Amino acid sequence: MISGWLAPALARRNIHYGWAMIAVTFVTALVSAAAVGAPGVFIVPLQKEFGWSTAEISSAMSIRFILFGLMAPFAAALMNRYGLRNVTLTALLVVVASLVLSLGMTQLWQLMALWGVAVGIGTGMTALVLGATVATRWFSARRGLVIGILTASAATGQLIFLPLLASITEHHDWRWALALMCVMLAVAALCVLLVMRDRPSDLGLRPYGDAGTAPIVHPTPNKQPIMAAALGALRDAAQTRVFWILFATFFICGASTNGLVQVHLIPMCLDFGIPQMQAAGLLAAMGIFDFFGTIASGWLSDRYDNRHLLFWYYGLRGLSLLALPFTDFSFYGLSLFALFYGLDWIATVPPTVRLTATKFGPERAGLVFGWIFAGHQLGAATAAFGAGLSRTVLLSYLPAFFAAGLLCIVAAIIVLMIARDKKVVAA
Repeated sequence: MISGWLAPALARRNIHYGWAMIAVTFVTALVSAAAVGAPGVFIVPLQKEFGWSTAEISSAMSIRFILFGLMAPFAAALMNRYGLRNVTLTALLVVVASLVLSLGMTQLWQLMALWGVAVGIGTGMTALVLGATVATRWFSARRGLVIGILTASAATGQLIFLPLLASITEHHDWRWALALMCVMLAVAALCVLLVMRDRPSDLGLRPYGDAGTAPIVHPTPNKQPIMAAALGALRDAAQTRVFWILFATFFICGASTNGLVQVHLIPMCLDFGIPQMQAAGLLAAMGIFDFFGTIASGWLSDRYDNRHLLFWYYGLRGLSLLALPFTDFSFYGLSLFALFYGLDWIATVPPTVRLTATKFGPERAGLVFGWIFAGHQLGAATAAFGAGLSRTVLLSYLPAFFAAGLLCIVAAIIVLMIARDKKVVAA
C-alpha cells in the first residue's frame, strides 16, 4: 500500500500521517456529499422523462435521508470492529453499484430501491461519523479545526460538482451526470484502499499533538456485537437531557439544510423563473461561504462556549430562511441569502461534536454522535417529503421554508438549556 512509503516520507518532512488521513477522508466525504446532493439536480429531468410527481421523487429522497442517518451509529460500531478502511471502502462500492444500476431504471420502485435504500445505506456509512472518528483517533490537538475541515468537505462537494452536474444534465442527459458521479466515487474508493489506515498505532505513531512517552499500545480487536454496541450507546445516552437537546436541534438542522435547501432550492427557483444553471450556481455560492464558515466554526469551537455558538448559528439561519420569500428572488436578494445562509449551513457540526465528546467522553463520542446525526437525517427526510408535498398540494414551497425558519429559532432557544458544566457522563 502507498501508506508503506508515504508514512516515512511524511515523517522525514515532519508531517504527521494524520494529515494524509484528513486528505483521503476529505475526498471521500466530498464525493459522498455530491452523491447525496446530486438528486436535487435530477428532480425536474425525472419528472419530464417518467412523469413522476415531486412528492413521489421526494419520497425516495426521504428514504435515503432516513437511512443515511440511521446508518451512522451502526457505521461507528462497524468501524470500531472492522476498521475505517474496510467499512469506508465497502460503503463506496455499494454506492457506485447502486448508481450504475440506476442508469437503466424505468420504474418508481427502482428509484426507491437504488437512490433511496442502497444509496442511503452506502452514504450513511461514510457520513459525518467517519470524520468524527478520524478526528478523535488521529488528533489530540486541533480536533475542532479538523472536524471543521472535514465537515466543510460537504460544502466543497456541492461547490465543485453540483453546477457541473447541472450543466451536463441541461446540455446532455441526467445519465451522463450520474456516470460522472460513478467515476468520482471509484476514484475515492481507490484513494481509500491505498492511503487510509485504521489507527496511528498501525504505523507506530501517536495521535497528532500527543506528546506522551508511554509505549504505544495496539488496541485489541473489538468483538462486541454491532447491534449491542450501537443500541447500548443509545440506551445510556437517552437517559440524559443533553442528548435529547442535541438530537432535537440536529433534527432541525437537517430539516433546514439537506432536506429542504439541498433538495428543493433548485426546483423552487425554477418556479420563480430562475434557470437551473443559475440556481445551481446559487448552491455553489453557498458552498463557498459554508466552506469558510464551517472551518471558522471549528476554530471557534476550540475557544468559545459551544452553546452560544449554536445559539447564533441557528438563530441567523432561521432569520435567513424567514427572509428568503421577501427577497423577490432578485439577484441581490438571493446573493444576500446565499451569504448569510451559506456561512452557517453546516457550521453547527463542530460545536455539536465537541459538546457530544465533552458530555459523553471520547470513547463513546462516535457512537453517541451517530445517534444525534440520525436525528439530523430524520429531520432532513421530514423536510424533503414535506416540502415536496407542499409543492404538490399547495403549489408552493414557501410554507416549508417559513416552517423551517421558525424551527431554527426554536433550536436557538433550547440549545441554551444545556448545562454549562463539562462533567463527562459515566458510560
